[in-house]
Amino acid sequence: MADENNIKENSAEAAGGEDKEVVSRNFIENEIDKDLAEGHYKTVHTRFPPEPNGYLHIGHAKSILLNYGLAQEYGGKFNLRFDDTNPTKEKTEFVESIKADVEWLGADFEDRLFFASDYFDQMYEAAVKLIKKGKAFVCDLSAEEIKEYRGNFETPGKNSPYRDRSIEENLELFENMKNGMYKDGEKVLRARIDMASPNINMRDPVIYRVAHMSHHNTGDKWCIYPMYDFAHPIEDAIEGITHSICTLEFEDHRPLYDWVVREVGYEYPPRQIEFAKLYLTNVVTGKRYIKKLVEDGIVDGWDDPRLVSIAALRRRGFTPESIRMFVDLCGVSKSNSSTDYAMLEYCIREDLKCKRSRIMAVLDPVKLIIDNYPEDKTECFEIANNLENESLGSRKVAFSRELYIDREDFMIDPPKKYFRLFPGNEVRLMNAYFVKCESYETDADGNVTTVHCTYDPETRNGECSTRKVKGTIHWVSAAHSVNAEVRLYENLVDEEKGVYNKEDGSLNLNPDSRRILKDCRIEENIKGAKAYDSFQFVRQGYFCVDSKDSRDDALVFNRIVSLKSSFKLPS
Repeated sequence: MADENNIKENSAEAAGGEDKEVVSRNFIENEIDKDLAEGHYKTVHTRFPPEPNGYLHIGHAKSILLNYGLAQEYGGKFNLRFDDTNPTKEKTEFVESIKADVEWLGADFEDRLFFASDYFDQMYEAAVKLIKKGKAFVCDLSAEEIKEYRGNFETPGKNSPYRDRSIEENLELFENMKNGMYKDGEKVLRARIDMASPNINMRDPVIYRVAHMSHHNTGDKWCIYPMYDFAHPIEDAIEGITHSICTLEFEDHRPLYDWVVREVGYEYPPRQIEFAKLYLTNVVTGKRYIKKLVEDGIVDGWDDPRLVSIAALRRRGFTPESIRMFVDLCGVSKSNSSTDYAMLEYCIREDLKCKRSRIMAVLDPVKLIIDNYPEDKTECFEIANNLENESLGSRKVAFSRELYIDREDFMIDPPKKYFRLFPGNEVRLMNAYFVKCESYETDADGNVTTVHCTYDPETRNGECSTRKVKGTIHWVSAAHSVNAEVRLYENLVDEEKGVYNKEDGSLNLNPDSRRILKDCRIEENIKGAKAYDSFQFVRQGYFCVDSKDSRDDALVFNRIVSLKSSFKLPS
């Protein structure tokens, strides 16, 4: 994976003048290189460890691709492991969605799919081992009292009155916890470390709690569950993970991570390395907020195309290649920063521009009749599918007397420098003929319903040696086009106000984040398009067949991104 300086470049050696590839390494690669050189590990084994309590978002994509990429780079192994230690929020639905997202991104976990809950017996045994070493004790303080006893950054904590229970008593109480003899919150198991530690995470943290809940994987076998900070290092050690790559918020938890693997006694302890999260400007990524948006019906699910969950990006039409390009451009560093959403849009444009066919689509149709074109005539034009990629070939597009054009391509009384269609003006119908506006019709409200033109048969394929026109507009044949619904998406939040309301923490939502256009007309070559198929609609942008609502007889398209971008790669 790349950091800000991780760019491959060729440079000539001063003496010989031969090209030599110079590759900058990011700080994680440098640390791994050092570990391997010093013999700490023989190979590299990474993992992506999501909690199945929601859908993954663009930030998780960075972690997935970083961990998988490191395993690939060093010829090692990559695990997908669900950290399912909290049954209060976890669902099988989330497990399946996460598996699908990781596979879609191209991170191949093959037969290396694991669940933290598969290790509950070993975690219990590890906790018993700590008790026997005098490193853990059962505590009767409530959650509020534990917090009070912990102290703060200025004040050291004070010992629990239950900290000095005997090993025998702690073993009995912990077994009673496992056997369901206590209510939720009545007792916890805590690590016995140092209540005066400057790192609050080391002040006798809770490592097991009572929770009488059914688990999606283990059912009702357990009524005690390990805390994340205790479970995670054990999971890594059991699976033989060498480098536990996680985000910066876990940096202060690293001493506890190291303490657990050391005190439990793993021969080859994994090493935790932290990197900065991927933040996008003006987007909603918090699971709590997305959950509320879904429950309140503001969006139509975790995969609503206005979100940046991986499922939503896929439904909108983003590709795995564009996500990988974006993650590479963002780089790997230890400093938190935010990335403009425009860079993600740049990446999908770059990926699609030479891959997708161009189709003519009229989103706000107005009828155009060529009065001097034979009523019973239909001809076809051979049109290139992509001018930047000849290998995509060409298609035949039907042309007839009655067409549709976009409403914005005709004006009764246009401003200066308006070069499209208006009374008396001549334009080029893209790849077809020159046409001149002779008249128009309106409804009772003055809205244009029909534009009447004449065409010049000598200008076939839009070419003419005797005169030029300044305007070119696209079109579809009325008799050879398909009716479709098109959804235009904008940012879900109000960019001027920011994502969150400073007063109450609510979201500043954009009321115009989705516009639904009915009765759009698309050339008939679109027939047969399936879910996730994407195209460039000429002059409009890139669009994708919606995977949830589109049907063969009622196509629905999501706009992935417009054609124009304000983003430029830094030089």
